[in-house]
Amino acid sequence: MEKRAITQSANPVLPARVFTPDALLPPRRAIAAFLARVALGPLEVEYVTLESAQGRVLAQTIVTDDDYPNAARSAMDGFAVVAEGAPGSFRIIGEVPMGGRSQLAITRTSATRIPTGGVLPAGANAVVPIEDARMEGDVVTIETPVEAGANVVERSADMRCGEAIMHARRRIRPSDIGVLATLGIVSIPVYRRPVFAVLSSGDELVEPNMRPAPGQIRDSNRYVIAASLRAMGADARHYPTLRDESEEFASALATAIAECDGVAITGGSSVGERDRLPDAVVRIAKPGIIVHGLRVKPGKPTLFGAHGSKPILGLPGNPTSALMMLEAVAAPIVAALTGAPVAGSTLTARLTAPAHSRPGWTWYIPVELENDGGTPLAHPLPLRSFSVSLTARADGFIIMDESDEEWPAGAPVAVHRFLGG
Repeated sequence: MEKRAITQSANPVLPARVFTPDALLPPRRAIAAFLARVALGPLEVEYVTLESAQGRVLAQTIVTDDDYPNAARSAMDGFAVVAEGAPGSFRIIGEVPMGGRSQLAITRTSATRIPTGGVLPAGANAVVPIEDARMEGDVVTIETPVEAGANVVERSADMRCGEAIMHARRRIRPSDIGVLATLGIVSIPVYRRPVFAVLSSGDELVEPNMRPAPGQIRDSNRYVIAASLRAMGADARHYPTLRDESEEFASALATAIAECDGVAITGGSSVGERDRLPDAVVRIAKPGIIVHGLRVKPGKPTLFGAHGSKPILGLPGNPTSALMMLEAVAAPIVAALTGAPVAGSTLTARLTAPAHSRPGWTWYIPVELENDGGTPLAHPLPLRSFSVSLTARADGFIIMDESDEEWPAGAPVAVHRFLGG
């Protein structure tokens, strides 16, 4: 991985950008502004084995090298016949071997035994299942008409030679592994996963294995953000907690940016005296801050910046806000580095209680789903940004845009599922 040197005077004359309510952007415009300013794309190509390909992103289009199947095959255990000879009696002249091609040729009055998947012998154009035939010695009798092509899988019925069967930038699914194996592709070209440095900011944070003293909290953000990034197809690398001393903050952040493809940091992005992230990004990164502050709830102090093509995701310190901003807003930035869209899912549900938002703002409201046998029910949950358990209690969230102010109980809504749920 290329390590780009970062000095703490990258933007020596720029002041920290403090957001003001009138200048806040809605989420969609913020992401558009970021992607217009920062050139993001998938990383270099590497090759992985079949066993490790699931979830990776294809870097090249996969094209078939032959017809599949490459010969007409039987779809049933039975008898290979000439359809035009039925109804009638056929002399059995042999059996098609599994895994090989028969050297026999049949006529309107002869037949061969054939297993499921067996290659049709020369002359045959149909297969009659065992249960539809009557055998006496070496003669099989078929008493009903047979259509040409019956119970036959024709050549190239599955895939045609030269067909683009999987396109580049596709996230490889378990079913795709079987196709790759069928095509004999055992070394798969994929984009390298972007590595995100994951950091938390704040003097009040302690490690999860420590007992917090009064005024301290265990650092949960670093772990949930890392897990979410992995669900998006990135790798996450933990870095030590950033403390509030300005010089230590900036130098530690600079190291993380230099060593990784992107940075996700929670806390320190607001406008208080101890919020060091905006100043640090301005000092060490170029172009630096692209967006600071969003017209959203939760997550107003979110910051998007960059050093070259390396994104810096400054997420709020409140747990609910941090995860919501990463999955609901920043996901397209991560997706641009992985090479494939984030695999999110939505479903339609009915609200069980009214949902309210602030005019001109975008609100992300967590909901709990209940399945009553019909359309799922969505129960809005109280929006408490400080809550660690809120997003774990929720099954997803609804999005109320700038023009939405109130949705009544019973209204149909699109529920966006949390990644990995």
